[in-house]
Amino acid sequence: MSNPIRLARRVAELARCSRSEAEQYIEGGWVEVDGQVVELPGHMVTDEVVEIVAGARPQPIEPATFLLHKPAGVDLHAAAGAIADLLPPANRWDGDTTGIRMLRKNFQRLASLVPLEPEASGLVVLSQDGRVRRRLVEDIATIEQEFVVEVEGLLEPWGLSRLGHGLSYEGRPLPPCKVSWQNETRLRFAINGPRPGQLRHMCAQVGLQVVSIRRLRIGRIALAKMPVGAWRYLPVGGKF
Repeated sequence: MSNPIRLARRVAELARCSRSEAEQYIEGGWVEVDGQVVELPGHMVTDEVVEIVAGARPQPIEPATFLLHKPAGVDLHAAAGAIADLLPPANRWDGDTTGIRMLRKNFQRLASLVPLEPEASGLVVLSQDGRVRRRLVEDIATIEQEFVVEVEGLLEPWGLSRLGHGLSYEGRPLPPCKVSWQNETRLRFAINGPRPGQLRHMCAQVGLQVVSIRRLRIGRIALAKMPVGAWRYLPVGGKF
């Protein structure tokens, strides 16, 4: 039996490449050990059969961004240390047409962006891409978000107009937004940069109690038909 060596070293010998290129082959999911993909360069091998998948290219892994249909009751702030647990491979939406290959490295150091209160459901963004983070942190006040809010109670006179313009939150006047009835119990909001708790407070000011909140869209990126708990990749070049 041979002495154990790191997989990266074995791949470097097989491909006659540098150690850094060998690690890119491995982390890119292009290396099989006894027929199983291994993505850890430090994996130790002895006499196992190590193969590089045909068509493999050693290249850096691009940072990933995930779009998740968050279930109501999930607190992303509390789950910050285990965000990847919300993205099990089995829950990848079958409507994801990006063609992006799932890689172990995609699920590391993810940040939850554009806060959504725990009781709400709908579209959330989980990303390791610094460009996406900057966009959704620095420019969030100018990015329109769309919500469906189920309500109960009796809307006060001129309440719909006041929801669109004339209310305040946390002592500050709110900028105008677009509000309409989707049906008899659901309001549709198109609003820039809402803060957690704001929609509930707005509805309360016009005599309505919120039953549920679901976010449908952030900028140009929509929830689409993803079921609750499903996720997909943000397409390459996708912009909010």
